[in-house]
Amino acid sequence: MSTAVLALEDGTIFEGSSFGAPVERTGEVVFNTSITGYQEIFTDPSYSGQIVVLTAPQIGNYGAAEADNESVKPFIEGLCVREFSPLASNWRADESAQAFLTNAGVPVISGIDTRALVLHLRSRGVMRGVLSTLSTDTAALVERAKNSPSMAGLDLATRVSTTKQYPWTQPVVGCSPSEDFGAPAEQKYHVVAYDFGIKRNILRRLAHGGCRLTVVPAGTSAADALALKPNGVFLSNGPGDPEPLLNGPALEIRKLIGKVPMFGICLGHQILGLALGGKTFKLKFGHRGGNHPVLNKLTGHVEITAQNHGFAVDPDSLNANDLEITHINLNDQTLEGFRHKSLPLFCVQYHPEAAPGPHDSLYLFDDFVKLMADR
Repeated sequence: MSTAVLALEDGTIFEGSSFGAPVERTGEVVFNTSITGYQEIFTDPSYSGQIVVLTAPQIGNYGAAEADNESVKPFIEGLCVREFSPLASNWRADESAQAFLTNAGVPVISGIDTRALVLHLRSRGVMRGVLSTLSTDTAALVERAKNSPSMAGLDLATRVSTTKQYPWTQPVVGCSPSEDFGAPAEQKYHVVAYDFGIKRNILRRLAHGGCRLTVVPAGTSAADALALKPNGVFLSNGPGDPEPLLNGPALEIRKLIGKVPMFGICLGHQILGLALGGKTFKLKFGHRGGNHPVLNKLTGHVEITAQNHGFAVDPDSLNANDLEITHINLNDQTLEGFRHKSLPLFCVQYHPEAAPGPHDSLYLFDDFVKLMADR
């Protein structure tokens, strides 16, 4: 078994065993506290440009199943775990997680103290790093980390977006293949879904709720979107800094506001914030996991949510005369959702479609359908 090294830009070094592809990758080193759903994390395009640390003590034990992919391939730059299982104990698995990541060119470091690494990132903030299975020259690896691109100012959404418009035609049999949500609704409403790094489970949820979907590239103009005669427009999750999108996608989204009902998730939430004159900022270590408490200010209920983002919208930058804050993160009081007071528009920072869960916020898809029905 070969050696793998994780080197952070501040000079911190972790040495372990290599289980993935024999390559070297750079990226922003972040952590996710989810206990299950590692394959959904691997294949979430929002993780483009990031080396992911998983806090669950063992990863890989239930293998990988094609049906659980959130996109066409893994998008993580690298994976850091305490223990990586080479065996898959799961009747649904198509292959081992090791084979899945190795075939996708993703390096894995196992056998490191992930608790120490996460505590370091929480206290210092997420930072650039190098995960190498090719070199043990730690001084050179630290220099590569320092010279790698910073996530701040980096446009990754347009890189991972589809290059061509397409209809979503997968059979509507439920939400995640491993979960049953009952019979789907009749597809009455045509939704144009902007792909900034869209997850398949979002498309499944929209289709299950009664939407016929046309997925379009991130750079689609407002005129082209309206030419498709949609009943609604959806703005997806995605990776990178939202600010570079201010004079591109956000400018086109601004032209759509008020003309058609709109719903945004994660990066879509941030883009709507920018389109409405708001500002975004980088979080110290972001929100990534499946148990983040969010207060719904409209109902007074607390929702347990799945999250994956390193940037947030500054609530003080939004026009309080036009916009109403609807959701707040109870861990750090950051903005998690807002809606327009007079126009058919709302968005949330977290992931209500989460697979394998939680599902406290699935009502938001029904709210979007109702918004289109009322229109």
